[in-house]
Amino acid sequence: MQKQSFEIWSPQLRNHRYVDVYLPDSYEDGRRRYPVVYMQDGQNLSDPAIAFAGQTWNLHQGLAWLAERGIEPIIVGIHNTPARLAEYSPIADPRLGGGDGERYGRFLIDTLKPRIDSTYQTRRDRDATVIAGSSMGGLIALYLYFRRPSPFGRAAVISPSIWFAGRAVLELVSGTRQTRGRIYLDVGTNEGAGTLKNARTLNRLLRRKGYRRDTLRYIEAEGHRHCEADWAWRLPQALAFLLAEG
Repeated sequence: MQKQSFEIWSPQLRNHRYVDVYLPDSYEDGRRRYPVVYMQDGQNLSDPAIAFAGQTWNLHQGLAWLAERGIEPIIVGIHNTPARLAEYSPIADPRLGGGDGERYGRFLIDTLKPRIDSTYQTRRDRDATVIAGSSMGGLIALYLYFRRPSPFGRAAVISPSIWFAGRAVLELVSGTRQTRGRIYLDVGTNEGAGTLKNARTLNRLLRRKGYRRDTLRYIEAEGHRHCEADWAWRLPQALAFLLAEG
């Protein structure tokens, strides 16, 4: 696996950020095109020197596990900025503020994705385009999956911060008719009673909307906490479900 990095300007948010692109070992083999996973908090994926609290998602190890099973995505790690809370929240919280999630989404869709698609050998169909994140990153991933229009036909919603803005995202999801696609949703049992309850509520909501075993995977990870080290264990299985053929 090779890693490439660049800095990009967001006209929607009026800021710069770094982006890391992880390419599979087979990338140079020819004209093959690859599914793409857009991951939030990209600085936490592989480098302890820049990761939050020195913990990473052990991305190299996870991608090796996936490759052994014939799944080889391109991973786009989008670094966060000091405005992380605002950018990852689709709806403002009365106490914490935020609410720039729609502008952040337009940055991903209108600025970053076209650059990735024009530079790399990507599959551009919705079913091969994943939006992924944990905590507040999971919240924005959920929002951008249900946003219309959206190029993201798959979503990894890991330990999402559903509590933000009074659980307003639940009303947003409830108000959409979208059932075409695939969602992976999880939570650790040691993340707190509120976080666990909210994840269960979202799971029930998605089931009522028509998501079934082949389009929704819900996991309660026993003993897992709200941290990168535990998310690293769950990411490979999440991507295996989302990117499986059929």
